Amino acid sequence: MAKAAAIVLIQTEIGAESRVMEKLYEIPEVTEVYIVYGIYDVVAKVEAESLERIREVITSKIRKFPEIRTTSTMVVVEGKLKKQE
Repeated sequence: MAKAAAIVLIQTEIGAESRVMEKLYEIPEVTEVYIVYGIYDVVAKVEAESLERIREVITSKIRKFPEIRTTSTMVVVEGKLKKQE
């Protein structure tokens, strides 16, 4: 069964990037998390059995972090992953 996936772009309070990354890492559905430069501060990949579960994770867990100012979510419709050697 194919999993649903989404990329979540996150703006945090100034200086909260590392704390947010560590808290996101503890959520089982978050499979990747990065601190980045630019408009957004943190990028997370969320994978779950359904889009409904992804919605629950984002609205009930991620958006509840007090250090998070805004999020923008992109639902993955197709992907390709290079194997690392």
